[in-house]
Amino acid sequence: MRFALLLIVFGLTSCTTGSTAAPGGPIDSRVVHAPGETATIVAADVRVRFQGVLGDSRCPADAFCIQGGDAIVRIDILPSGGAPSTADLHTGDMKPVRHRDLTFSLENLSPYPFSSRTIAPEDYRATLRITR
Repeated sequence: MRFALLLIVFGLTSCTTGSTAAPGGPIDSRVVHAPGETATIVAADVRVRFQGVLGDSRCPADAFCIQGGDAIVRIDILPSGGAPSTADLHTGDMKPVRHRDLTFSLENLSPYPFSSRTIAPEDYRATLRITR
């Protein structure tokens, strides 16, 4: 009887799903944030908050510029059980930021500027990619 019960319990636990990655396993998550939004990356046990855009000097789509310009996206990295940190991601170089064993990359910042309109801070959307 105990053996049969053990087999049933083992069979049920081996069929469960829901874990997207083992601790320390690979992670490849993409999130789109509005300013002030926080996303939880369960497999990495970390939250990411998009604070906002600190500055946007990208060349407007309807203009001719000598340089492409840069926009600065500020994020908070909030690991569970660890010290939070703040990072700035730039559209000018798209250079990722490392925090512990995770890499945070800015894939896109929208909307793209036009000379005829001003972008309200709350209209920005940052597409971030978190990998391990």
